[in-house]
Amino acid sequence: MIRYIAKRMLSMVVLLIGISFISFLIMQLAPGNYLDILKLNPHITKKVLLEMERQFGLNKPWYVQYYRWVRGILPHPQNWKKYSVWNWRSWFTWNFHSWRAFNFGISFAYREPIAKVLYHPMINTLILAIAITIVSWAIALPLGTFAAVKQGKYFDQATIFYSYIGYAIPDFFLALVVLFLAARAKLFPFNYAIPTIQLISIFAAVLGGFFSLHHPAGRKENVWRFIKGAVLTGVGLFFILLGTYYLFQKANFPIGGSSSPDYYFLSPWGKFWDLLRHLALPTLVESVVSVAYMLRQMRASTLEVLRAEYVTTARAKGVSEKTVVFKHVFRNALNPIITLFGFQLGSLISGILTIEIVMGWPGLGYLIYRAILEKDLYLVMGDVMISGMFLIIGNLIGDILLAWADPRIRYGS
Repeated sequence: MIRYIAKRMLSMVVLLIGISFISFLIMQLAPGNYLDILKLNPHITKKVLLEMERQFGLNKPWYVQYYRWVRGILPHPQNWKKYSVWNWRSWFTWNFHSWRAFNFGISFAYREPIAKVLYHPMINTLILAIAITIVSWAIALPLGTFAAVKQGKYFDQATIFYSYIGYAIPDFFLALVVLFLAARAKLFPFNYAIPTIQLISIFAAVLGGFFSLHHPAGRKENVWRFIKGAVLTGVGLFFILLGTYYLFQKANFPIGGSSSPDYYFLSPWGKFWDLLRHLALPTLVESVVSVAYMLRQMRASTLEVLRAEYVTTARAKGVSEKTVVFKHVFRNALNPIITLFGFQLGSLISGILTIEIVMGWPGLGYLIYRAILEKDLYLVMGDVMISGMFLIIGNLIGDILLAWADPRIRYGS
């Protein structure tokens, strides 16, 4: 395992270098730079612009800029800037106290080191990603398992129906709807909300009825299945939407930000509760899509395990269905889901950028959005490197968890 982790760390370094080179090249191919925006300001003289261009290194060729940026990240002596690109001797010195590393450069817009600018947004994005992962896994795994056990039943059809709807809804549209409810729910009593909820429930009931039809069944059976599916879908969704609207009226969810103005004056428990209140809406929006995806994956994995021969043998020996499902099926069905952990973590880091921008969560999303608009080269590169590191580390953690969950899997020797 140690040898495997070492190989993965080495491959991670090589992959990050490749990601950084391609990203840096794409940023250089884009027209203009940060100073083009400042040139529109008549109060900034040409002399000042030339000095800033020299200070930021924008007057150098792109490969020299990339060399200096990479060399700042790797361990290097403090006075490395006075050496040319081809002077390899500048890498070696016996004075290790003068060495530095992980210098991602200076932000053009903030005039601060990139690590300092990215620290708090990175923590906020990581907290949101962890919250979404916990909620989505806690909901999707039991629902997917139960839907597979009840294959063909109404619960199974309802979960499949939700997975299609949840995966099809754009996350930014759902974020806007949730923000509207959080801001305006108190202004509209139930008398105004109930007609809209009824209309949505009727439309969903018709879809649920058609979704309940079964091809080999006869006409009378399909009519009964349509009525049953429509009634259960419509009534269930009506009460879910009504309860959600009531919750938005009473909960007073905050809109935007990650903390209240009096956050630093609260007790530790008050700070934790305040963070949960601000996490609620972004987590809810992204969890709708994440649960829909994970639910389908867990259901498919569980169905595959249920058809295995050892499950049939266990049932033939008289083992209870509860023991078969929770001791044999669930544990083996988790293996494909664990392998998706790393990809899910990487996709969450990049996928919640839209949610952060729309819902005002102060994470990497809004920061990278401004950096791209302002052509803040090194800030964009720092965010790209962090996203790549999260993706690779997530895959490494997924491999370790997979080896822990399945004793048959061993990495290296």
